[in-house]
Amino acid sequence: MSSARTLRVPGRHGYAAEFSPYLPGRLACAAAQHYGIAGCGTLLVLDQNESGLQIFRSFDWNDGLFDVTWSENNEHVLVTCSGDGSLQLWDTAKATGPLQVYKEHTQEWDPTVGNSLCTFRGHESVIYSTIWSPHIPGCFASASGDQTLRIWDMKTTGVRIVIPAHQTEILSCDWCKYNENLVVTGAVDCSLRGWDLRNVRQPVFELLGHTYAIRRVKFSPFHASVLASCSYDFTVRFWNFSKPDPLLETVEHHTEFTCGLDLSLQSPTQVADCSWDETIKIYDPVCLMVPG
Repeated sequence: MSSARTLRVPGRHGYAAEFSPYLPGRLACAAAQHYGIAGCGTLLVLDQNESGLQIFRSFDWNDGLFDVTWSENNEHVLVTCSGDGSLQLWDTAKATGPLQVYKEHTQEWDPTVGNSLCTFRGHESVIYSTIWSPHIPGCFASASGDQTLRIWDMKTTGVRIVIPAHQTEILSCDWCKYNENLVVTGAVDCSLRGWDLRNVRQPVFELLGHTYAIRRVKFSPFHASVLASCSYDFTVRFWNFSKPDPLLETVEHHTEFTCGLDLSLQSPTQVADCSWDETIKIYDPVCLMVPG
């Protein structure tokens, strides 16, 4: 692995990281004080240069920030979510913020409307992860503490598929960029499971290797059968589920729970992660630098 570019943010424990879909090297990170149990949160917007990582913008919120995503139609706009049940809309072109705050908790919203468009009910426990389908308009997946993966449709505002995917809480899910029927889940049972939505009676693959709960899983934007996962075992692991020996590489460069993970949309080899050890890292794992 190439040496990681690292930024330490004292007193801030990382929960989520996401590369900008517009600007190469720009990264957003959602973090919280006191491991997210108490205190405030911070949204960090970072840029890469020859000397490493530098903070471009830093925004504080009065509760912990636990996730972040970039707008797909404005390179300056991000959304975060916090422990007080609200969503915050931020503009990196402005040094202060947020632009707006939405307090409807788990519901969908449109920033031009100011309140939610639809409410989706059905899960029986906390929802940890949602992801839009990159293939099917208005379709998204959700993963929950009720041990199910659910597929939803905006057109019907109802659930299309309910998959009892694990026998423990499911903390993360992602949709394959190359296969509209393939969704992966990561759970407290330390396993990753792939689901073909045409036949959900059993997973099409199961990946084992993590020793504690899997916090986040992401499919590669560049390789159809490659994905990455991070865990409470402090590691990030890279997998190719099409291979007999699917574990490609294990990265051990954190000293606490690794919660945030993303793969660059611009660089086929670049990965970012963040951890409770107060560090954010960008690096190129060997397995992504070697073809095949």
